[in-house]
Formats: sequence, C-alpha cells, structure tokens
Amino acid sequence: MGDGCITKQAGRKPRFQFMHRIEDAAWVQNGYEQLKSNIPLNPPTYRKVADARLKKGYSESYIVQSRTDDAITALYELWYPDGKKKLPIDWIEQYLDERALAWWYQDDGHLKIANGIASKIILSTDSFAPAENEWLTQTIENKWKLRFQQDGQNRLILYDQFQIMYFLHLVSPWLHDSMARKTIREQPLKPIAKRTTIYLPSSYEIARPTKEINEKLSKLNTLFLDMETKSICRESIFHLFYPLLNQTTSMKSYQIIIHDDHKTALQRIRQLTGLTVSQLVGYCFM
Repeated sequence: MGDGCITKQAGRKPRFQFMHRIEDAAWVQNGYEQLKSNIPLNPPTYRKVADARLKKGYSESYIVQSRTDDAITALYELWYPDGKKKLPIDWIEQYLDERALAWWYQDDGHLKIANGIASKIILSTDSFAPAENEWLTQTIENKWKLRFQQDGQNRLILYDQFQIMYFLHLVSPWLHDSMARKTIREQPLKPIAKRTTIYLPSSYEIARPTKEINEKLSKLNTLFLDMETKSICRESIFHLFYPLLNQTTSMKSYQIIIHDDHKTALQRIRQLTGLTVSQLVGYCFM
C-alpha cells in the first residue's frame, strides 16, 4: 500500500523492492533494518537517473531490493493475482493496524499545515481503483472512526482537525525521526480573544451568557489526566466527543468574555485535540 512493490520478470521468481528520494535516506535505512530479518534484502543502493524534467537534469534515490524467497512469491500471488496489483481485501482487513497505518502514512502520506494548524492529511492512493479506495475509506472508518474522503485525484483526504489530531496520535508511536515533517511540532498556545463568540444548541436557556458559561467551564478540568502537567488521554477524549460531532441541531451564538482562569485550559485542550472552543464549552453543559 505504500512505496513497496513486487516485480517479476518472465521466467524468474518475483522480487520485492522499495525506493525513496535521497533526502529520505534515513527512512530507507529504517525500512531495511525493520524488514531484513523477515525477508532476504540487499542493503540500500544509491541510484542516479537522468531526468530532463528536473532542473539539475537527474534524480537521486536509494533503492532496496530483495533476493528471491518463498514468502515474496506468496505475497506476489496475493497482491498481483493476474500480474496486476489488486488490493487483497481479506488480508488487509486482518493486518491493517496502527503500525501498518503509520508505515503507509510515512510512505505515501502528506500533512498540510497552515499557520501552525493541521488543515488536512492526504494519503496518495491515486494508483488504486476508485472502488478499492471506497473500500479503504470504509475500512478505516470501521477500525478507527476516521472519515476520509476521496478527492478528484482519487486520493484519500482527512479534513476535520479533531480527527487529524487523533490520526496523528494513533501513528505517533511508529513515526521515524526522519519523518518529523509529517507530525505537528509543539507550538505556543494560541490566545483566545477577550470577547469570544460561542455557539451552543438553541435549546439551552441562557439568560446571562458570560456568567453562566464561565460557571460551567470548571468541568474542563475533568479532561486532564494530570492537573499539574495538563496532559490528556486522547483515546478517551476522541471516543467521548466523536458521537457529539455527528449530532445536528440548531445553534445560537453568544458573545462572552472568558475569565482568565479558564482560558489556559481551553487553549491547551483545543491545541491538543483540534476541538473548537464552542465544542469544549458545549461539553461543559452536558
């Protein structure tokens, strides 16, 4: 699903290989180290190929190729049943876990960040059939409740910031140092304006918005694992808020002043989870 492929020449047994640009040499070495005990691999080899499309006239990369092996032959028959690559549905369903998701993301994923905020995650699946991508989006949702969409280029896109932050949490234990560009570095807390507009369900009866909303905000502390470090449990927060995000109800806006003793908690949880201030305030009314 990532950058690996299995090639087969006529009359010969298949071989596995993967290749990355020279800038990702450390990621290539990591792949070699991770896989060499399971399949017979040759160490990474430098490759330089003439390419008139590039300004410097050539491309540079590192490639890892295998020797022949029964396991690779079995995988070829599974992934290339008619000589063409086809997703083995049952096999992926069984083996696609967080570690595999992380490897796939590091090979073929892109995190777009604007002004320090994650705006979308892209998984480059344009080589798969549209029907295969539809199945992948459903499988990912079934496993992790993440709702990817297909774009016009047949790629999988995750737009919702709350889900993006949870995705990055899921893959973080397996992110290699060389892939730091595919995660979010810790940023200073983004301030909340003195006067803030909050959107809450119109069914709530709120006569004195600033007073009543600030009284509820002490509930934010229940989202912290440790009040001293202000750490959170992303798993529990995702499963707590996910059902709420799917609810559709009419909303009413309130202009309020958030007291200073609640601002830091709101800023911290918003930054760690991708939830909006209104969503966090709404939780405090539950």
